[in-house]
Amino acid sequence: MAFHFRRFFYLFIKKTFPLAAIFLFLLPLFSCNLNRQVIVSPDLSVGEMPVSLIGFVDDNHIFSAITQMELIKKDGYYPLKAALIIKRPSYLRLELLPVIGTPDFFLTFTPEKVNIFIPSKKEFYSGRPTSYRLKKFLPWPMDIEEMLMIFTGAYPSLKEENISYRGYREDNLPRLEMTAPSGVSQTVWLGKSNKLLKLVRRDKTGQELYTAEYVYADDVSAIPDKITITMADGVTSLTVRYSDVNIEKATDLSVFDLAAPADVKTIILE
Repeated sequence: MAFHFRRFFYLFIKKTFPLAAIFLFLLPLFSCNLNRQVIVSPDLSVGEMPVSLIGFVDDNHIFSAITQMELIKKDGYYPLKAALIIKRPSYLRLELLPVIGTPDFFLTFTPEKVNIFIPSKKEFYSGRPTSYRLKKFLPWPMDIEEMLMIFTGAYPSLKEENISYRGYREDNLPRLEMTAPSGVSQTVWLGKSNKLLKLVRRDKTGQELYTAEYVYADDVSAIPDKITITMADGVTSLTVRYSDVNIEKATDLSVFDLAAPADVKTIILE
């Protein structure tokens, strides 16, 4: 009996071991295919998902809204209400709205000029449109064009040539990774109907700079209920909620012009 059992066991191992070995060899290939990597270009797609993402407004329209903002910094919590007008890629008008009365902070940003008016101080600032000049006035250390893309539900460009793109599928939804020759990179997660769910931006060393996350009321809503930008320090964050949204064809850009009042001296931003 023992002899027959050993013979049966020997024959079983002899027949099945090659198949098991082949299976174990192929298992990593099957596993990789579950989260298959696809190399794509800006003009191609990952599955049915285009790499380019317009957001909920394109560059030919003006987006305006009343905006509830919650700014968190190391020194405290600041709830803000603002009138926001945007035309991508680099037109912005921002008016901070007090609980009662008229706005006490006006900012316009165009490719040619940035103007800032603070009525209570009778101060009017004007200068070339650089993010460096805005650090004194805006609470987030971010390039304006990046901010406008994020505020309108799209990912910002990396502003370099020869960007490499890689696409993945996570839970049947696309994840895109973009890397510039300098090493600067970003990863975006897209949801149903081409909506941006999350963006992570990294510097050339791979260190995270900021994260933007989007929450929608439902699968039909194109405009997010909430956008939250969190900086790498894990403390500084800006949450944005829109109401009274309006999107119209960009035929008149005069709303982005801000002139100094006659009785106020212009201070040139250095």
